Amino acid sequence: MSENINVKIGLEIHVPLRTEQKLFCSCRTNYYETEEPNLNTCPVCTGMPGSKPFPLNGYALETVVMIARLLECKVIDENIFVKRKHYNYPDLPSGYQRTSEPIGKEGILNGVKIWEVHLEEDPGRYDLDSGRVDYNRSGVPLIEIVTAPDMKSAEDARNFLKELVNLLKYTERIVDVGGVMRADVNISIEGGAKVEIKNINSVRGAFKAIGFEVIRQKGLMQRGGTVKQETRGFNEKSLITTSMRVKETADDYRYIPDPDIPPLQFESDFVAGIKLPETPQTRKKRIMESYGVREDYAQVMVRDKDIADLFEKLMNSKKVKAETASMWICREVLRQLNYRGIEYNECKLNEKIVSELLQLVESNAITEAVGKKLLERIIDSGESPKALVEKEKLGTVSEAGQLAEIVEFTIKENQQAVVDYKAGKPEALNYLMGSVMKKMKGRADYNVVMKLMKEKLK
Repeated sequence: MSENINVKIGLEIHVPLRTEQKLFCSCRTNYYETEEPNLNTCPVCTGMPGSKPFPLNGYALETVVMIARLLECKVIDENIFVKRKHYNYPDLPSGYQRTSEPIGKEGILNGVKIWEVHLEEDPGRYDLDSGRVDYNRSGVPLIEIVTAPDMKSAEDARNFLKELVNLLKYTERIVDVGGVMRADVNISIEGGAKVEIKNINSVRGAFKAIGFEVIRQKGLMQRGGTVKQETRGFNEKSLITTSMRVKETADDYRYIPDPDIPPLQFESDFVAGIKLPETPQTRKKRIMESYGVREDYAQVMVRDKDIADLFEKLMNSKKVKAETASMWICREVLRQLNYRGIEYNECKLNEKIVSELLQLVESNAITEAVGKKLLERIIDSGESPKALVEKEKLGTVSEAGQLAEIVEFTIKENQQAVVDYKAGKPEALNYLMGSVMKKMKGRADYNVVMKLMKEKLK
């Protein structure tokens, strides 16, 4: 089979909205903070017979319109029905899920077309192992964003999801804790049917699931098999997909307008009056103008709202320079996060710890080399950099007399490097400097060592 075979990937992304009340009742929505099951429930969100939905949550509706506009969608302004989507599953006590018709259509983000954006209620949480159901999240408002199958690889999907999640964070209207975003991935390979992978809970999970499924489908077709239309689940631990059921069609869900909820109709002033939040691009411009940050650093920071927030918190504290903060965040902090494969909100750093570290570097209380080593440690431990420096005596050594002995000893044991330096090879000096810094475990003042080294090599 050709490596250039056509792969099409589309996404259905569900993200809970940050509201005080559920979509059709007054129950609280903080299920992700509540350990006790079935605490935030009432007859409406548990589907009790005879219960009627409250009027639709206006703040949730406004949020969906806002996001639709950010995604450059055409907002549908009238006759938007809330429909009942029927299916039988323990997490859906009424036997149907309320979901709106599209509120926004024909948008685009990062070159990927957005087919539609709509509002729906979350089902409960069903534990397959115990057979128990927790309805705390039942009825929580969700935004669903459906893309065209414009992505061709797991990398494409990962890049799109990162940009989408970052944009949604900028609204400050989504629930932003680990594992709340859920994505269904639709994959089809030329010659095969569409396969849906359900309820992937992270960008990393989507990347792994797509990678496995593309290989599985290609392998099946190479062996002469047929890819059938079905729904599959993804196991985060084994990193494989497994068949769940034959894929349903829209007809299987028996959509009907909910007779208890009148169709939605938007006044033009309502849509136009929704204030759009700052976007990554407008924030980039503001950061460059307000703090004098280099364009490449500003671009890197705004790609992750949490990282840009860290930078601005440092600036608001007025304890470190913008140049230092932007350089260390973009080079060192992100390097450590990427090495670990985690996001900023998954590490132990915060504005206070980073500020403390950068103040030590700026004041020359520690060298940059020691600062980098400290960062490797505190990003996992959350320890105080200042306390570690005092406890482990990691402060910068600048005393010329103490350093002169180390420099002299280094020159004596590396005579070939001395010969090379005097022969016009500047890299030999770098070698000698590195040797001194290694002996001093990175604590030596670089400028003092360089001055002593050049004097000794005359």
